Amino acid sequence: MTAPVDIRLHSTRPALDARPLEKRVGLIILATDHTTEPDFRRMVASDRIGVYVARIPYANPTTPENLRKMQPSLTAGAALILPDEPLDAICYSCTSASVVIGDAEIEAAVQAAKPGVPVVTPPMAGVRGLKALGARTISILTPYTVETSRPMAGYFAAHGFKIASFSCLGFDDDREMARIAPATLVDLAREATDAQADALFVSCTALRAALAVVGMKEAIGRPVVTSNQATAWNCLRLCGDDEPRAEFGRLMTLPLGQ
Repeated sequence: MTAPVDIRLHSTRPALDARPLEKRVGLIILATDHTTEPDFRRMVASDRIGVYVARIPYANPTTPENLRKMQPSLTAGAALILPDEPLDAICYSCTSASVVIGDAEIEAAVQAAKPGVPVVTPPMAGVRGLKALGARTISILTPYTVETSRPMAGYFAAHGFKIASFSCLGFDDDREMARIAPATLVDLAREATDAQADALFVSCTALRAALAVVGMKEAIGRPVVTSNQATAWNCLRLCGDDEPRAEFGRLMTLPLGQ
């Protein structure tokens, strides 16, 4: 037998920083999500801002009924992110579900676990982004079916936008949406953008659209706002980070509007 190791307890505890990282962004994402974590790692996470993720149950197909079923899981998902510690922002990363459930209902569910935390949803971040860019007339591109796209049209119209054109791709599985190549999205953006539109909104956090923003903008000659780009921008600004990130589009150079 070897002799027991003599373990010495240090006489004093080291001083502690207030936080491991200065700012904290929480993400509630779908169990099936392939895209939001990599996008937030590229666009938000840094040596100053930490991104902390919880996944909640979700089962395809992507229909309004299935999207609505996530609402009861939102409070529990928020509670799992750094329990009993405050966050600087929290994002529920599903555009279509946010439209179906409603921004106010999502905020209430999240704040039941994280009182007072600013809550970001992709469609509301999209509205803020489009307004920051001065857009009034927009084109919209989604990967969804017509049934799932219809509430999205109503949402943006209710927020004061004129919709010049609305195109959807007919997918009902978010895992397949994530497999659409960014280069393909550039071609789709060109086809989907009306000549009268001030900007294009590309919906869905599953799409790798943040990687295609610059290419889409060059293809259509006007600003592009995507779901993950808009939520990343909104969360960065809530953390006091105003650094321009032009590689992810013009929106990422602007201050947060109302």
